[in-house]
Amino acid sequence: MASGILTRSLSLLKSSTFLPSTKPQFISSKKTFYSQAAPTYFSYKLVASLTYRMASSRVATFSTQSLSSNEPVVSVDWLHENLKQPDIKVLDASWYMPNEQRNPLQEYQVAHIPGALFFDVDGISDRTTNLPHMLPSEEAFAAAVSALGIENKDGVVVYDGKGIFSAARVWWMFRVFGHDRVWVLDGGLPRWRASGYDVESSASGDAILKASAASEAIEKVYQRQAVAPITFQTKFQPHLVWTLDQVWKNIEETTYQHIDARSKARFDGVAPEPRKGIRSGHVPGSKCIPFSQMLDGSQTLLSNEELKKKFDQEGISLDKPIVTSCGTGVTACILALGLHQLGKTDVPVYDGSWTEWGGHPDVPVSTSEA
Repeated sequence: MASGILTRSLSLLKSSTFLPSTKPQFISSKKTFYSQAAPTYFSYKLVASLTYRMASSRVATFSTQSLSSNEPVVSVDWLHENLKQPDIKVLDASWYMPNEQRNPLQEYQVAHIPGALFFDVDGISDRTTNLPHMLPSEEAFAAAVSALGIENKDGVVVYDGKGIFSAARVWWMFRVFGHDRVWVLDGGLPRWRASGYDVESSASGDAILKASAASEAIEKVYQRQAVAPITFQTKFQPHLVWTLDQVWKNIEETTYQHIDARSKARFDGVAPEPRKGIRSGHVPGSKCIPFSQMLDGSQTLLSNEELKKKFDQEGISLDKPIVTSCGTGVTACILALGLHQLGKTDVPVYDGSWTEWGGHPDVPVSTSEA
């Protein structure tokens, strides 16, 4: 039961010109031209070159072993300077809401950071539930990540096509399974391109095969079939993921401050949910901080001072435990990312989030008065 997007897109790609022998094209962000050469970097215009040198003068070239996992994001300048380091793996984890009608794999084919692999958020998920893109089992995640060629020694940089959106979800997934050497690219692909850095057009055959292998590995695990050798070992961190029962228990105990990342209108219950059959409103006792409040106009993470101010304004104490939720467990991870930046590295995410809670007939729902 492979991801629909990945299955259809891979079928299209395999039957088209994107064959294993196809060499990636590079597109310059400064002027439109293509090269059929093997992956390399083009020189930029003088302005871009000077801008890069000014930025890179503040960025040292070093292994990800030197990066702190307490800093959850890296800059595009840092990634550009370190892109060819052997222990760095870059993942395009773009995912979009169903009503946006965007195909992340096709967009990956059109333009992605050189060498990046595609991580299918919908596909690398729990196949035993109808809830969207829920956390897979340890075995399934290990099999999929191993199929992508990622090992425990690697540092992983995740980005998406919006800036900071679904990349935060994949950052959280790696951490749930014990891999702390993972970072989100601050500003994502838009910031990368705006900085004048090149993108690849048309993925290599190897990248397509790895994406396909990851999807097939998930299928095999849930069908109890043998999978290829595992190169990525997981260590589940249960304190980083919450269930419906834990949220329900917290309503009475109020041990954790519950923050909802959805829009205020959805939280208040005055706007309908995008998925059918889901009640409107919020978990009793929770507070609303829309995920967009973690980001500036260029979709990069706010400064620590500005982040703290957002939480202070809603009466959230950083000295007390916090749990986050959203619609389907994606944007709740952006709140967790912002809190991680402020030093709260143990924030759990309610994986089922509002799609599970609002769709459950027996749990309480609150709405806010206009």
